[in-house]
Amino acid sequence: MPDGRLTLAFSAIDAANRDDPNRIVVRGVERPKELAHAELVTEWVSRLRPDSGELLLVAARGHHLQRWRLPRSSYPEGRAGYLRWRRDLSEQQATGLAAIVEGCGYTAEETVRIQQLVRKRGLGSDPEVQVLEDALCLTFLETQLAELAARTDDNKMIDILAKTMKKMSPQALALASGLDLDEHGRELLAAAAGAARLTG
Repeated sequence: MPDGRLTLAFSAIDAANRDDPNRIVVRGVERPKELAHAELVTEWVSRLRPDSGELLLVAARGHHLQRWRLPRSSYPEGRAGYLRWRRDLSEQQATGLAAIVEGCGYTAEETVRIQQLVRKRGLGSDPEVQVLEDALCLTFLETQLAELAARTDDNKMIDILAKTMKKMSPQALALASGLDLDEHGRELLAAAAGAARLTG
């Protein structure tokens, strides 16, 4: 049986993400984008690590909390603008999530740990951060690959996917090979896997 405060935290996070004006079709059902995204990341975390701790599950559910409130278009074009947007977005999400979980009964120490996970502090050395990164990458491949590939040059897309795959664990890469992708998506993923091996 789920912990009572975990249920409360999920409900509060989902209520906040339900206001997303952006919509996405996931597995044949149209939903608010960040609500669907949060559910998928939580699902992937549970598949990657069936014994996931409560704090990791909360971080998975709330990692993109109300992401639409700070759009990329509000920052300058180019890499510097992108990096500043990503940094500010991470802080917005970590701060908003802290307010939610503290209200659900999580301690200050637990809240700090949830924020560390959301900020992906310790990527490369913290196993739980890697699980969250894997789940994010798998959700990206499942929900955004086809749409992004439709408006992106194949060579650039292969480069994007190769960089994504380099961040993933062998377990996550194995799961990626079983995703329900269209033929073009499968071809791009196969080409990216080859490119990642060559440059890895």
